[in-house]
Amino acid sequence: MKILVPGILFAVLTSFVFTLHAEEAAVRSADDARIAAMRQPDKSALEAAFSDELRYSHSNGVVDTKASFIDVLVSGKTKYLGYDHVERGFTFPAPGIALMSGKARIQAESAKGKMDSVLAYLAVWKEEGGQWKFLAWQSCRLPSEETKP
Repeated sequence: MKILVPGILFAVLTSFVFTLHAEEAAVRSADDARIAAMRQPDKSALEAAFSDELRYSHSNGVVDTKASFIDVLVSGKTKYLGYDHVERGFTFPAPGIALMSGKARIQAESAKGKMDSVLAYLAVWKEEGGQWKFLAWQSCRLPSEETKP
């Protein structure tokens, strides 16, 4: 019995860790596809990546829904020229929910001008019909190195 219990615990923990790594890899892949679809706007790819309940809160305070954000991207009103994660981490607080947080350098262009900023962000992914969908985004601009206290 003493040998059996550690073996069972090892098997359960190994299975749990493997599942977390598989979920993280799936969400990371979904996020990479989302970024590609935002940089080269493809309506069907964006519709597939975004949840119908999407709430995208930009760093300037503008909030988009799935429909309005797809329109902004496909119409070219906003163009994402660069999108590079500086940090990107994942946690899974509940089944079918993933929180993604980190920092990203984002370069974009719109009628209001160009943006080249490092943003801190929190994103929420939700598993819908066996696929990870982008549910929410909230970001804020980080001060440049020169303006940090």
